Amino acid sequence: MLDETDTRLLSALQKNAHLTAQELGDLLHLSPSQAGRRRQRLEADGYIEGYTARLDASRLGLTVQGFVQVHLGTHGPDQADSFARLIRTRSEITSAWTMTGEADYLLRVYCADLPALNTLIHEVLLPHPAVARVQSQIVMEQLKRDAPLPT
Repeated sequence: MLDETDTRLLSALQKNAHLTAQELGDLLHLSPSQAGRRRQRLEADGYIEGYTARLDASRLGLTVQGFVQVHLGTHGPDQADSFARLIRTRSEITSAWTMTGEADYLLRVYCADLPALNTLIHEVLLPHPAVARVQSQIVMEQLKRDAPLPT
């Protein structure tokens, strides 16, 4: 179980994963070694899955962000596994979810431009034998960045 100190530590790390044990200790009113041990325990217990850098997509030349809904024509385990393997191989697809409702999958994609998005849809996704149709939405403006999880 997480106590209040663990929750505060997780919240602080979501805002700044570079915090040192000293800085965490100061924030949590713990010694640096206590703060470091708590961090290690939360990592070992799987609360902290890893640390990443947030990159600026536009500075990397990825000017089109979109969401692609994928509708399968057939819904067997073999088709689902095959489609999951396909999406894992594509770096343009940064997130993928299985969904309830009309669409079977929702994909978050980043592409260099509209022709690259068109290629992804028409030369990669639609040719998959299980895919019946796709529907895409292009992000015009992102009003809120991916935020930390509520703790």
